[in-house]
Amino acid sequence: MAIGPVQLISLGFNKPDFHGEVIAELERLRANDSVRVIDALAVYKTAEGDVEVEHLSNLTSDEAIEFGSKVAALVGLGIGGEEGALVGAEAGAEAAAEDGVQIFDDATAWDVIGEIPNDSAAALLLIEHHWAVPLRDAIARAGGFRINDAFISPFDLVAIGMLSGQEADELAGLEAAAPSPA
Repeated sequence: MAIGPVQLISLGFNKPDFHGEVIAELERLRANDSVRVIDALAVYKTAEGDVEVEHLSNLTSDEAIEFGSKVAALVGLGIGGEEGALVGAEAGAEAAAEDGVQIFDDATAWDVIGEIPNDSAAALLLIEHHWAVPLRDAIARAGGFRINDAFISPFDLVAIGMLSGQEADELAGLEAAAPSPA
């Protein structure tokens, strides 16, 4: 089975107050086949920098087995603590290497956990974009390839005239992130 484009999204929460809204929205997107959540982790970082992890996935058992070690290879984090993370990352790297896939090296690695400020939480979502499969395939048939991608800040949209300052302030309020680590 071909897999659609996959994105790792790291979302910060100063004072998490989860009421199921995020999971409900992800379920809605899955129901209309827009996305599939491959894996989701809640990461809590204490004021001292200790990390606790909770798995938040709606995968079937078979899907969890198929994707589990590959996700650990991406984020280098596992529910089994540092030892579990190392085992998962090694297993994922070995599986990727067997398939001829080059994973992150030290120069391109993204320290997701390091970016989470102490005394906050994060949701790490690994999402497959089903909606983008036909577009990706059409681009490939035309000889195209991905160079880069990023979410654009509401304030950048003000700069190019797509949003008013008030709209950007409202969106930024919704996207309020935890303070950056020092």
